[in-house]
Amino acid sequence: MKFPFEFATERQFDVVGFGTNAVDFLITVPKFPMFGSKIELVDYAQAPGGEVATTMVGLQRLGLKTAYIGRFGDDDAGKLGSRSLGVEGVDIAFAEIVAGARTQIAFIVIDAESGERTVIWKRDVRLSYTADEAPIHLARECRLLHLTPHDVDACVAFARHAKACGTVVSMDIDNLFDGINDLLPLVDVLIASSDLPERITGISDRERSLATMQDKFGCAVVGVTLGDRGSLLRCNGEFIYSDGFAVPGGCKDTTGAGDSFRVGLIYGILSGKDLVESSRMANAVAALKCRSVGARTSLPSPDELHNFVS
Repeated sequence: MKFPFEFATERQFDVVGFGTNAVDFLITVPKFPMFGSKIELVDYAQAPGGEVATTMVGLQRLGLKTAYIGRFGDDDAGKLGSRSLGVEGVDIAFAEIVAGARTQIAFIVIDAESGERTVIWKRDVRLSYTADEAPIHLARECRLLHLTPHDVDACVAFARHAKACGTVVSMDIDNLFDGINDLLPLVDVLIASSDLPERITGISDRERSLATMQDKFGCAVVGVTLGDRGSLLRCNGEFIYSDGFAVPGGCKDTTGAGDSFRVGLIYGILSGKDLVESSRMANAVAALKCRSVGARTSLPSPDELHNFVS
């Protein structure tokens, strides 16, 4: 099944990402600690992350031309975060450093046995964009605009401009937010966490809730990630189930697995793959990411991805 839209040509970038960056403090423990207990950690690390920043790095590694729009604090974490994008080749000319602000951080506790993680995060309000501050003109410089809805008014302005100039809009969402009814009708490819369609529609049946959500908002593609069970997408009235892949060597950390799924899906879409193959690529990138601790550590090269799915 082909995706039901055409992509603009002769754009400066394949993908422009607008949304969050972060620096993660990753703590691996033998098991998740009980309240009031003490536990010796197995290992710890500091690594760059953030939903949109990680997605841009993954797409850049797969050979697409990307740009990141977002704000960093002027602290050490901000220097690490911005430098990590630049060395990957992501264009950060449109990113900003906010004097006196603290870069978003996350403390992530990883269960050593399963690789599942719990995230505790904080974002400085000074990193936010208003609708007037968002550089929406960049929507016409890319084939696809990828968003997270942390600054909703700015995202609405960006997405409206993208729709007006023929740019496809992709978004991931894992929570309800004010302004959802304004933003989601502007999204072409909407991927949600597994529980969100029910929270939006009140319908527990996953297929029915996805269909209802698609009918309500008009997104060309809607879908959910299902962890190691894979994913479910809906397009043109049809459902596409795609199985997950076993993580080579076992799952070390699920941090960024959802962002990695978006990497594979967007890569497949922009490479001209159909919905089934794009879904397989999405689940493959997510599995390969989970080989190591950190959101970006094991994001694959093109050869790694293609060898893995072949």
